[in-house]
Amino acid sequence: MDARWQYMEGQLRPGFPALFEAFAAESGAVAGEFDIPYGPHPRMVFDGFRAARSQALLVWFHAGYWQSRDKAGFRFLAPPLLAAGYDVALANYPLCPEATMPELLAATRAAIPAILGWAGRDSLIAAGHSAGGHIVAELALAGVPGIAAIAAFSGIYDLVPLVGIPLNDRLGLTEETARDLSPIHRVRAGLPPALFAVGGAETPAFLEQNAAMAAAWAAAGNRAARHEEAGADHFTLLRALPAMLALTPSG
Repeated sequence: MDARWQYMEGQLRPGFPALFEAFAAESGAVAGEFDIPYGPHPRMVFDGFRAARSQALLVWFHAGYWQSRDKAGFRFLAPPLLAAGYDVALANYPLCPEATMPELLAATRAAIPAILGWAGRDSLIAAGHSAGGHIVAELALAGVPGIAAIAAFSGIYDLVPLVGIPLNDRLGLTEETARDLSPIHRVRAGLPPALFAVGGAETPAFLEQNAAMAAAWAAAGNRAARHEEAGADHFTLLRALPAMLALTPSG
């Protein structure tokens, strides 16, 4: 299989339909503060969940290749995170092609101060999955105040392989813009501590992206942890989220 196609067909698993049904059922049973605005776009909203005994604040940016999905489908993540002592915010963001990738990333930067204000805190962990992993790396590179650490799960940090496959139809990336929007090429010293995690049963393309980004983060002199969750694929990985978050380095 061409490595580029591993970002599409290679991520499909026979158990995903049943898994997504379970995610949806669990998400529908979760209560919280929904659709709190952080900007003018209809998708610049977040859901907030407060832990009984909060020790930290976490914002979550969802998967969907920057062009699909919604925070509501990931509300099932809140209860285990609350039990682990996190206040939680699940953030939506504008999607491509209505928004360009730079516009999407600019919108996510506005989420951070709004979520800090909602929680009454001065720092948070920025976490995300797949496209969300790319987003939190970009937030760190942008130097957004208040990010104490990032935790990126199954992220894509080099976007060039997406050019030339259907995933790019709505993203509209060229080789040049894909490279410009690839955080792996812009890692520098002075970035927040980071966890880069991936499912051990994911495709080689995702395993390689994870390993390369963790290595680049550390090579620049930043604290970085790399983790492969044994037996997990691109979505079953989420079942192990609280345990994996405990691996995030502190500042």
